[in-house]
Amino acid sequence: MDLNTWLTLLLATIVISISPGAGAVVSMNYGINYGLKKSYAAIFGLQAGLLIQTFIVVIGLGALIAKSVLIFNIIKWIGVAYLIYMGLSKIFEKVEMVEEAHRIKTYSAKKAFITATLINLTNPKATVFLVAFIPQFLNPNESIWYQLLIISLTLVIIDVIVMTGYSSMASKLKFLIKDTKAMKIQNRITGMFLILAAVFMSTAKRS
Repeated sequence: MDLNTWLTLLLATIVISISPGAGAVVSMNYGINYGLKKSYAAIFGLQAGLLIQTFIVVIGLGALIAKSVLIFNIIKWIGVAYLIYMGLSKIFEKVEMVEEAHRIKTYSAKKAFITATLINLTNPKATVFLVAFIPQFLNPNESIWYQLLIISLTLVIIDVIVMTGYSSMASKLKFLIKDTKAMKIQNRITGMFLILAAVFMSTAKRS
């Protein structure tokens, strides 16, 4: 992959990552509740989902999903249902004032990682996008696997940086969770954004 192609890929990746979505909501939620350091489990979970999707595209299932109404819709509605469930859970979550030490003690890196992975993995819009996106930067005269490695690393590194930014920004607002009313508002906003992400996901169509 030549430098000009990679710079174009880099620019496109930055724009895509900065665009608000479910990943940004998840990163900000963990940032405001647990701080930047503990949000990395969720951030890396998002990347795991992205890498799995990229692998799916590589082995050809991405094209199958793009062509099959049944497979596409199954994945799409699983993702929609999961985001709505997450959103409603946040909206109706019982708010209790707890000491920061106790809240952090209840934090589960494993749960954060799995939840974030599922959110990215069940987003068919991202899979279909990758099907259309990746081929634009492939040179048939060069090693496909080498190029895919460069693309994957670029996608993941940029997304980690951007999600870190979202989480860091949210962690600055950590003082909000020390007030019950503010916590309720934060939970409802997070829940509504997750449901909004589900609505946008539900509009995904085969291209």
